[in-house]
Amino acid sequence: MDQASDASAFARRVRTPAVAGILYPADAMELSRTVGTLLALAPPAERRAPKALIVPHGGLRHSGRIAAHAFRTLDADRLTRVVLAGPVHRQLVEGIVLPDADAFASPLGTVPVDVAGSAALLSLPWVRRAEQPHRREHGLEVQLPFLQLVLKRFTLLPMLVGRASAELVATALRRVWGGPETLVIVTTDLSQHRPYGDAQQRDRSTAERILQCQPGLGPDCACAGALVDALLLVAREHGLSPATLAL
Repeated sequence: MDQASDASAFARRVRTPAVAGILYPADAMELSRTVGTLLALAPPAERRAPKALIVPHGGLRHSGRIAAHAFRTLDADRLTRVVLAGPVHRQLVEGIVLPDADAFASPLGTVPVDVAGSAALLSLPWVRRAEQPHRREHGLEVQLPFLQLVLKRFTLLPMLVGRASAELVATALRRVWGGPETLVIVTTDLSQHRPYGDAQQRDRSTAERILQCQPGLGPDCACAGALVDALLLVAREHGLSPATLAL
């Protein structure tokens, strides 16, 4: 590597993959083939081009089939910007944390971070930049391969939500809601560590609240219930109609 290219690489801060080879294949060809198969197996959705999605963030072998139902609906010709919000799993964080990086990487390549959107969020007192919370976080990362295969060119606004009320998160989403070029993704998992029958019953109830745009999801209902509540608040303000793609 010559000095010029070395300087360029140093100047561009990239958040590197943390769970490649763990929650999804680390080999680019295998990853592309796996995600492509999941997308091909997902039935064509009756309702296409959504403004917002709620998707899971488990490994591909666990929740990839469900996630594919959502990503199959996207309009690649329209979308150029993705706001991606998920919970912090590994440490206690106050408010909302943006990455201290210029791009996010997966085995399929890099995606530039939305500079203007980041600036808009950083004007809020409960939003800050920090590298550490993003370094090993999986929830946002596992969405990248789907987005990279489905969309053509896009910027990414990655938000990790820690301890924050639904209204604070909703205020942040309003700042970066955008127009038809922007897709908003909230990633969550539903009830965990429960007997299967109990989980099914609880998750059906949670899904029904989401379909009715009724905030108030507790931590027993969903990972980062306040994040889902925030999306429901803003969706209701915009008159959006929820629909179930898969559960």
